[in-house]
Amino acid sequence: MHRLHKSAVCSDVRFCTGTRKVTFLADSSPAAPSVSTESSLRERKRAASQATIEKVAITLALEHGYENVTVDMICEASLVSPRTFFNYFGSKEGVILGTPPSLPSKDAIERFVNGHDGEILGDFMTMFAEMLANQQPDRELQRARHKLISRSAELTERRTIMISRLEDQYVEIVMDRLRARADASESDLENEARMVIALATGVTRYASRIWFSADFTGSVSDLLASAINLVRRIVGDTASRSAHPKSTT
Repeated sequence: MHRLHKSAVCSDVRFCTGTRKVTFLADSSPAAPSVSTESSLRERKRAASQATIEKVAITLALEHGYENVTVDMICEASLVSPRTFFNYFGSKEGVILGTPPSLPSKDAIERFVNGHDGEILGDFMTMFAEMLANQQPDRELQRARHKLISRSAELTERRTIMISRLEDQYVEIVMDRLRARADASESDLENEARMVIALATGVTRYASRIWFSADFTGSVSDLLASAINLVRRIVGDTASRSAHPKSTT
C-alpha cells in the first residue's frame, strides 16, 4: 500500500538534513497562528481529504462496481490509512452515500419559524437555498454519486432512508412555524407540514435535474428561486381559473 510522506519544509531559517531537522528561529518569526485559525485550517484540510476520498471511492465503484470495491482499494488509491478512512466515513457505504445532509443554521431556522408574514413554501425554499449556497456542493461529485446510487438497489434504499430521516426533521421545523395557529390540532399541523415538505421535495428534485445537466452554469440559489417562482405561477394560474371559470355557453 502506498503511504504519504510529508516532506519537510525548509526556509532561510530552517535547515533539513535527511531525517534530521534542525530549526533556527529568527527573532522576526511571525507570531503563532491563533487557535481559531489553526482550527479552521484543520477543518479545511479534513474537508479536502474527505472530498478526495469520496471522489476516489465513487470513481472506483463506477468502474468496478460497488460490490467489487473494497475499503483497502479506496485507501490505496486515496493514499490514506484505513484508520483515517474509518474515522471519516465509518464504512464503504458511508463514503459512497456521503455525509448525511445537514440542517440549516440555528439562526436560519429561527428566521423561518418566526417568519409568519411570508409564504411558507417560499420561505422554506429560501432557507434551504441559503444552506446549499453556504455548503457549496461539488456538482461533478454529486452527479457521479447520483449515477452510482441509481445503479444499486441497496444504495438506493439506504439513500431513501437517509432522506426520509432528514424530511422528518424538516417536518418538525415547519410544524414549529405552523403552531402559531392555535386553532389547529397537532395532527392537522403535521399533515400540513408534510405537504409543505412534499412540495419542497418536488421543487428540489426538479431543480436537481437541471443542476446535474451539463448546460447549467448558474447558482443553486438562483435555480431554486426560479423553481419556486414557477410553482407560484402555476398555483396562481390554477387559483385564477378556479375563481373565474370559463363560460360554457
